[in-house]
Amino acid sequence: MRPFIFQFLLIFFSFVNDVQAQSQKFTIHTIAFYNLENLFDTINDPATRDDEWTPNGAQNWTNEKYQKKLSNLSKVLSEIGTSENTNAASLIGVAEIENRGVLEDLIKQPNLQHLDYGIVHFDSPDKRGIDVALLFRKKYFRPNSYSSIPLFIFKNKNDNKKDTSEDLETEQEKTIQNNRVFTRDQLLVTGFLENEEISIIVNHWPSRSGGEKASSIYREEAGKLNKKIIDSLQRINPNAKIITMGDFNDGPYNKSIKTALGAKAKKADVTEFGIFNPFEAMFYKGMGTLAFRDSWDIFDQIIITEPFISPDFSSFKFWKAGIFNKPYLIQTTGKYKGYPLRHTLNEVGFSDHFAVYLYLIRELK
Repeated sequence: MRPFIFQFLLIFFSFVNDVQAQSQKFTIHTIAFYNLENLFDTINDPATRDDEWTPNGAQNWTNEKYQKKLSNLSKVLSEIGTSENTNAASLIGVAEIENRGVLEDLIKQPNLQHLDYGIVHFDSPDKRGIDVALLFRKKYFRPNSYSSIPLFIFKNKNDNKKDTSEDLETEQEKTIQNNRVFTRDQLLVTGFLENEEISIIVNHWPSRSGGEKASSIYREEAGKLNKKIIDSLQRINPNAKIITMGDFNDGPYNKSIKTALGAKAKKADVTEFGIFNPFEAMFYKGMGTLAFRDSWDIFDQIIITEPFISPDFSSFKFWKAGIFNKPYLIQTTGKYKGYPLRHTLNEVGFSDHFAVYLYLIRELK
């Protein structure tokens, strides 16, 4: 089956100022990211702090619950972006997965098995054992190189504050050995989407444990590493098409995104070698991918380099982006009504994040 082909009027594109309405045909691919929130198997791994997610652990994480979680997540992954593209996503970055095995179980679910997803995954040094990974449809994407790039950040030696057992994230993610803050690696995958080379970086930046301000420096360092990876790819190929995606644990307006990474909210402000973030405009419209104390933010973003936004559709270019927040993903009752429907002890939900996506399109000859 060929990628989904659709027709629309060029007048729909924001960069077109004055154009005659004409119909053109394009091929389209959906690119997505989803924080799967604690996708753990039920097996106790002595090398990581996964005890909570076992049958006898605090979450009473049984095989029945695990299978329900897989089923729920597979439904989401099969539907992301299908409002404009009847084909399932060609590339999906994921975060908060325990190991490759849970992804193998996930892509075997009935909603996904026929789509023939491949997996790129590395174990990272996060003490809870959670990693990032990339799922790709073998029919459309062929990876030719991939690497896991560690983020080396260290706790301020002058910080005399004690980690408290009350803060589980501090206990689990910021366990210090020689002052290193152990967090997720950044996954870089380069390959061919159909016959075009693109690179994808999948991220899950350090959390806000200890407070947004105190932990900001860690995410700023993650942003600098991300920019360093992008710069290295652009030195090899000045026209490199690069997508960086993930749960950045910061909004589009924070220093890690705006300053360290250098992402711009408007296409007009993106210069050569620059970076465009379509999710910043969504934030200022009041949209969000997660909520905390009734305040919405967009930590989950997909950000692209300048060659994706030039007005020439002879190669794959950015069309538009969105947040996948269908009604079945939303809590309908109780204190957290309106929030993403996440897992509780009594109910196996989906995630505390909504998925995000964008479309790449190319004009058919």
